[in-house]
Amino acid sequence: MTSASAGQLEQARVGVGTVAAARRKPPVSWNTLAIHVLLIACIAVVAFPLYFAFVISTQDIQQVVQRPPRLVPSVHALENYVEAWHKAHMGRMLFNSLVMAVTVAVGKIIISMLSAFAVVYFDFRGRMVCFWMIFVTLMLPVPVRLMSTYEVIGTLGWINTYQGLTVPLMASATATFLFRQFYLTIPNELAEAAQLDGAGPMRFLFQFLLPLSWANIAALFVVLFIFGWNQYLWPLLITNTETMRTVVIGLEELIPRSGTELPTWNLIMAGAMMALLPPVAIIIFMQRWFVKGLVESEK
Repeated sequence: MTSASAGQLEQARVGVGTVAAARRKPPVSWNTLAIHVLLIACIAVVAFPLYFAFVISTQDIQQVVQRPPRLVPSVHALENYVEAWHKAHMGRMLFNSLVMAVTVAVGKIIISMLSAFAVVYFDFRGRMVCFWMIFVTLMLPVPVRLMSTYEVIGTLGWINTYQGLTVPLMASATATFLFRQFYLTIPNELAEAAQLDGAGPMRFLFQFLLPLSWANIAALFVVLFIFGWNQYLWPLLITNTETMRTVVIGLEELIPRSGTELPTWNLIMAGAMMALLPPVAIIIFMQRWFVKGLVESEK
């Protein structure tokens, strides 16, 4: 055997050994295993109530009340969902909730962007006082100012209207604070360059700041949409007809009002599942932007 052949053979052996070593996976440590088990347990704790609600929504009333409870879906899903849809007028209520959630989210974002823009880029007396006055409103949640807000809405004639549902919930100190913190990270040279280019304040906002803010806007929209969708106390107070009820309140229509009738938990859970779908769809659709916005906010 020549020296060249011996060298080639040695290189082949080294290559095979390297591939085999690469294919061998490192042993899983006990810490990694414990972390994964803990994560799976946490996911199960969060997901099991949702799964059980879905299972109940597919059963008839006899299967719902039997003990031990069944943990597998049944065959009555379609009839339960159709009956719940018609009995609680889900179509109208879902539309009302969608209008309320989208309007509140968009209104909060617009007002917060403008207020944060004024606080950061306009130099006027009492600027920080205005900001801290906005920030202090975090200590005044909706239930605290409920009666005064209701009186104002009643004076304006907005009882049982979409304006009454949405306008009082549009101001957001949290979103204003987040936009302010984001604007403070933008270099001053960008504003100076815009001024040299002849851009006014609104052009600077819409052509320079807005394109940089899309990730933050998307993340805030997800949070604020869910906030508006889950509102219960204010819609309950401000609406007095079924045509203006939101889906969170309208689920009450599925609960029997007589004391002699069993609660139809299968229909109630079917309605709850339908009420859950729009927020879940928003989260899934905007998940990438949501995570990106949170990461950029932390930076």
